[in-house]
Amino acid sequence: MYQPSSRREVDSQVLDLETAVKDGVLGGGGGCGLIATGFGSEKLDLKLMIEELEPMDVPMVFICPISLEPMHDPVTLCTGQTYERSNILKWFSLGHCTCPTTMQELWDDSMTPNKTLQQLIHSWFSQKYLAMKKRSEDVQGRVKEILENLKKIKGQARVQALKELRQVVQVHGTAKKTVVENGGIGLISSLLGPFTTHAVGCEVIGVLVNLNLDLNSMSDLLQPAKISLMVDILNEGSIETKINCTRLIGMLIEGTDFASQNVASLSLLVGLLRLVKDKKHPNGVVAGLNLLKTICSHEPVRNSFVNVGAVPQLVELIPGLNNECLELVLHILELLSSTPEGRLALKDCPSTIPNVVKLLMKASENCTQLALSILWSICKFAPEECASLAVDAGLAAKLLLVIQSGCNPVLKQRSAELLKLCSLNYTTTIFISKCKLTRTIQ
Repeated sequence: MYQPSSRREVDSQVLDLETAVKDGVLGGGGGCGLIATGFGSEKLDLKLMIEELEPMDVPMVFICPISLEPMHDPVTLCTGQTYERSNILKWFSLGHCTCPTTMQELWDDSMTPNKTLQQLIHSWFSQKYLAMKKRSEDVQGRVKEILENLKKIKGQARVQALKELRQVVQVHGTAKKTVVENGGIGLISSLLGPFTTHAVGCEVIGVLVNLNLDLNSMSDLLQPAKISLMVDILNEGSIETKINCTRLIGMLIEGTDFASQNVASLSLLVGLLRLVKDKKHPNGVVAGLNLLKTICSHEPVRNSFVNVGAVPQLVELIPGLNNECLELVLHILELLSSTPEGRLALKDCPSTIPNVVKLLMKASENCTQLALSILWSICKFAPEECASLAVDAGLAAKLLLVIQSGCNPVLKQRSAELLKLCSLNYTTTIFISKCKLTRTIQ
């Protein structure tokens, strides 16, 4: 759906094109008249232009009041209101004998083609379309020029060229396509090597993360030396560079059977932990957690992550996270709880049980499910110690809420099992008093 322009609305029955241009409907100055298309006598297809142009503010007079889309074949009714022909015909076919905008009953069912408005619409979109094409050609030419220069230049000139290329591919889809079609991915990837400077590496990663990488390119970038360089840059770069490194590594290993020992180095895990703890930059937190989730889905990595002290750091993050980040953290902790070392680290962290219990029936159902899984793992691992702590933290009342709620049966069953596990160390009376429940609930 197109967004009507904030310019003042003019009468739907445009009688004079020159006046309309002067009034600013075309966005030009007075006296410019119709624009040249640049295609000789060939008339540009309006439908094609509208499809290829990016969404933009369109003058209100061009918009059909029924579909809220630009008109191709405008016709005017006896009330003076103008509509797209196909839309008003459909209105009439439904048995209506009124004007859709004013709801006046029509005293004349004739439709007058509004040729002047049609010409104005075509001219306006032609102007925008040709300007877009010109920009696109300029971008393509500049990208090709930069790629050629990168084969020859070095030092600060190379950094500046890569910086310009990064800025262009971030904004223009045409630039990304041009880089790919002209072998730019291989050229840019080749700049990552043992003697790559930090400045060049940052810009290379900034370019690559904005491109659609094929399997061969990803395989080349997954070489240990290049991954090691990315990790070094992640640990030393600006916040933008850290996020770009994180996203690029995520792109490279997502859905692939990567060699975890080459990718998931301790240096990477520590760098990602630093990133997710920096709450000043939410984009970095999300990117870091997504990559940690992907890495921890590979079982051999989990103990390494536990050994760098990840569990207490992630647990302490829980209270200040939004739902998206909460699910990611809980998913990671659930994966870590599948190992004995992970369960021990969760048990030994004094904030684990209080922070996780609070999430039951508080965030999303998925968060509740993940939280239950974590609590079950650690209470089963050390029932005498953890079950009593969980009950003191209010777990029993939360579990009863889950059981009585409309959530899925699997959650209810797991809640009932966990409630039974927590009650084993108490008599019925003491358990009820601990839970601050009444005899009625018993």
